[in-house]
Amino acid sequence: MPHDASEAAGATHDGALETRGLEPVPDDERTGRVRELFPTWVAANISVLLLTMGAGLIVFNGLNFWQVLAVAVAAPVLSYGIVGLISIAGKRGGAPGMALSRAVFGQRGNLFPGALIWVARWGWETINAVTGAYAVLTVLDLLFGVRSNTVLIVVTLLLFVTCTFLVSGLGINALRVCSKWSTYLFGAFSVLVLVYLVANTDWSAVFAKPAGSTAMMIAGIGTIAAGGISWVPSGPDFTRYLPRTASSRAMVGSTVGGAGIVVLPMVLMGAVMAVSTPDLASAQDPVSFIGELLPMWISVPYLVIALIGMLLINSMSMYSAGFTAQTLGIKVSRAAAVSVNAVISLVFGFLLMVVATSFIGSFISFLTLLAVAFSAWIGVFGVDMLRRRSYDATALMDTTRTSAYWYRGGFAWQAMTAWAVALLAGLLFTKVDWFSGPLASSWIGENGLGWAATIVVAGLLHAVLPRTPSAGSATPAEPAGTRETVSI
Repeated sequence: MPHDASEAAGATHDGALETRGLEPVPDDERTGRVRELFPTWVAANISVLLLTMGAGLIVFNGLNFWQVLAVAVAAPVLSYGIVGLISIAGKRGGAPGMALSRAVFGQRGNLFPGALIWVARWGWETINAVTGAYAVLTVLDLLFGVRSNTVLIVVTLLLFVTCTFLVSGLGINALRVCSKWSTYLFGAFSVLVLVYLVANTDWSAVFAKPAGSTAMMIAGIGTIAAGGISWVPSGPDFTRYLPRTASSRAMVGSTVGGAGIVVLPMVLMGAVMAVSTPDLASAQDPVSFIGELLPMWISVPYLVIALIGMLLINSMSMYSAGFTAQTLGIKVSRAAAVSVNAVISLVFGFLLMVVATSFIGSFISFLTLLAVAFSAWIGVFGVDMLRRRSYDATALMDTTRTSAYWYRGGFAWQAMTAWAVALLAGLLFTKVDWFSGPLASSWIGENGLGWAATIVVAGLLHAVLPRTPSAGSATPAEPAGTRETVSI
């Protein structure tokens, strides 16, 4: 019997509050559609931080327009391709990603990568909350001339985090509806901004910029891809309501397409803006520059729509974080688990806005470490997916010694060893503002490939180490009529 199903199982009807927790979704309730993934991943990337990151490719990496274009194409294909592939586990098991991870690491072993990923989400949600607060402050300044102060920072942060909590607490149906409409609105205003930039940019200066080094180009791909890498463990959270027969190829395509259609133009726009405003890449406030570069009739509605997008990004992150907290044994509802992340992002957000001296420096350093932390899990989980076609629903929820996923002492030592060694190896090649690994000056480190090395090491070790025996049949045959299809 399940031992940590803290919420009653129940169907989620359109417009209803989601009541399901970690427990796998029964086949008769899997009514989701693959096309719903497209707006989901569009919404997950509606962030003006992409403009700042695009500017960074020009200012810090020294790339020219064509190199930035290559980075903006390669990064979402690579990172969200991985998100889409890992998302396939969601339709196979019908459970959130970190619940399925129990089958890989063991009931106790899963606590270690789960805790690390949960803590990493605090930083991601803090970054998004701060960016959202800056967007509100910028709109207030543009419309009413209200200048930022400590009290206003607290109020805007509190407002943003509260709205995030409310949307994420409602569940997946609310996220789907919000994602759909924000996609339409943001797409329309992004086209407007693109038209304005095309008409008002000194294109001779843009194309006159010399090319940068290949190493900086590869590092740029890693920086932009890091945002997508952070979504990989959450991928199954948004596919668990899909039927088992859903097209895997279409799932990956919708994921990459939804992310790419936002990442590509946003990064390019940031790069174009940086040619005339190079201090954009190093601004403490990553939002106010929009009001300086665009007329008010474009900048204000664009910031409002972007604010909605950032709210959705944080809501999606907190939605997944609630599941992660539950897998750690926190005996509360998903909505209550989300409130923990909300409070943490509020406190850390205040510190970042009031105390920190460099927002973008802190952000890039955080992204770099985040990618390594998540990549160790990705390598192990990905190799396990190649061997597994289904998950034992009862064993996933049974956290006692009777679980088929108990393995030895609650640990799958093969997976745990591969994860720990890969995590350490990735950090050896990593360099950020406050940390530099001993191998950071190597070719892998100089090219910003510490996260890629982490995935490779984790996957190879997990593939070659002896498998930990289970306490029972951990991979039962799939029910009849549930053969996986990869057709579009």
